[in-house]
Amino acid sequence: MDAAGQPTGQRTLTDLAGLPALVGTSLGHSEWSQMTQDQVDAFAELTGDHNFIHVDVERARETPFGGTIAHGFLTLSLLAPLTQRLSVSDAALSINYGLDRVRFPAPLAVGSRFRATATIDAVTPIDGGAQVKLAASVEVEGQLKPALAAECLLRFYA
Repeated sequence: MDAAGQPTGQRTLTDLAGLPALVGTSLGHSEWSQMTQDQVDAFAELTGDHNFIHVDVERARETPFGGTIAHGFLTLSLLAPLTQRLSVSDAALSINYGLDRVRFPAPLAVGSRFRATATIDAVTPIDGGAQVKLAASVEVEGQLKPALAAECLLRFYA
């Protein structure tokens, strides 16, 4: 539990038939973590995105952000562990199906502390299983706007 009494690492367990009853249920949030320049640099190497705003500490200081910031897609990837908290016992397969909406309302500055959070927003039957839409975000400590707001789609197949 965190200081507000909310679960941070608990899994939400259900079966396919029970998914619709979980609409509105929070998956909690991840632990607070700090974004580091090493993480940003490693992501730049993996993706080939070497925009100076991410990797050139000196030049980035001259921007309105005042320093380097995490890539948007790096920020998006921070949701992965949280989406795996939803466990469907009779699903033989679960996949990340995609995203309906992604926005980056504010930067995730290097050195900032962040955490991910998600709520089950909708459950839709699909052939052979169910699709779950999560309303997810990446919050930045001390920042009014999140670094990320996204609708993530997961599919669970029997």
